[in-house]
Amino acid sequence: MFTVSRSRRKFLTGAAGLTAVAALSACGPMPMGGAGLPAGKPVPVALLVPSGSASSTDLLLAQSLENAARLAIADLQGVQIDLRVYGTAGQAAQAASAATQAVNDGALVILGPLYAHSANAAGNAVRGSGVNVLSFSNNADVAGGNVFVLGPTFDNTADRLVSFAARQGKRRIVMVHARTPAGELARAAVTRAAARSAATVVATVGYEMSQNGVVSAASQVVSAAKANGADLVVLDATTDGALPVLSQLIREQGLTSDVAQVGGLARWDVPAQAAGLPGLQGGIFALPNPGLTQQFEARYTAAYGTPPVPAAVVGLAYDGIAAVGALVKMGKTDLSAAALTQGAGFAGVSGVFRLRPDGTNQRGLAIAQIQNSQVVVIDPAPTSFGGAGF
Repeated sequence: MFTVSRSRRKFLTGAAGLTAVAALSACGPMPMGGAGLPAGKPVPVALLVPSGSASSTDLLLAQSLENAARLAIADLQGVQIDLRVYGTAGQAAQAASAATQAVNDGALVILGPLYAHSANAAGNAVRGSGVNVLSFSNNADVAGGNVFVLGPTFDNTADRLVSFAARQGKRRIVMVHARTPAGELARAAVTRAAARSAATVVATVGYEMSQNGVVSAASQVVSAAKANGADLVVLDATTDGALPVLSQLIREQGLTSDVAQVGGLARWDVPAQAAGLPGLQGGIFALPNPGLTQQFEARYTAAYGTPPVPAAVVGLAYDGIAAVGALVKMGKTDLSAAALTQGAGFAGVSGVFRLRPDGTNQRGLAIAQIQNSQVVVIDPAPTSFGGAGF
């Protein structure tokens, strides 16, 4: 999920299925920050998607994001959304142009674009307009000002994983990360999470993204963990990257699960066969509420004939519409930063989430463990803010 960030800067409850997703948790009065929209009028919302790109993946994502947004609109009760779709071709310059055009067309909020560099450009282009950009990026470096990221961030995942482990008595961490910009973000996120959870990063091991680099790192991880009495090894590696080899080598070289548990910042349930990896047995990772995610996938598939791919990205468009609809239903038609960042948050397709004043987000995540090649939720995702993981 951290592959959609391309650049850096200074990303359902109830028997009625997803129809309850637009409901906003109870919260106190909020200040209004703009002129807003007269009551009863459709809310003009711009959706920036990577259509017009030469990439077939971008074209698929563009259509999928629009599908999810329209599914959310159909589920809203008592709120009318005037959705206006603009193509960015996955390019920053076109994203900036599309955002400007959207504001000129009367949009009160912009959903998207997907990539970090495009989100940055779109936000800068409309910064003086008072219109906020709810990007689908997960790159916290582009967050701030009028740009919010809806995608799951390393900090959110690290906080959930490390705080859970610390409550289980695992507070001495070896952080293992790729020597890449994303890997450095992961390392920094775990360091911050440890400080907030009375845990300690006792050692850090970086690795080059090569076979030799991963093999060399494994022995360093084992040595560092044993020398520092570590009880948790956190890996940033993904199932389609270094994770299969790195996790197995760590175990084969003597860092067994009774010495130190392995934890992951990436999803270990995708693809499904990843749960069978020998090195992950007994390990833990964070993930969105799996039951709600499955509901969304089923609803989307029933509506459009194919599943949302990837569901974690596509669902962000639904979440954006759900947040707008919830605020409008409460009379917050200005869609100001103050309204968007109200503390109670929103109900999304994969659980509760809220936007933070710094432009990042906080999402309710579950903790799962790999047990006998099966993904087992051992600590459910919270259903409101103030509970576990927050």
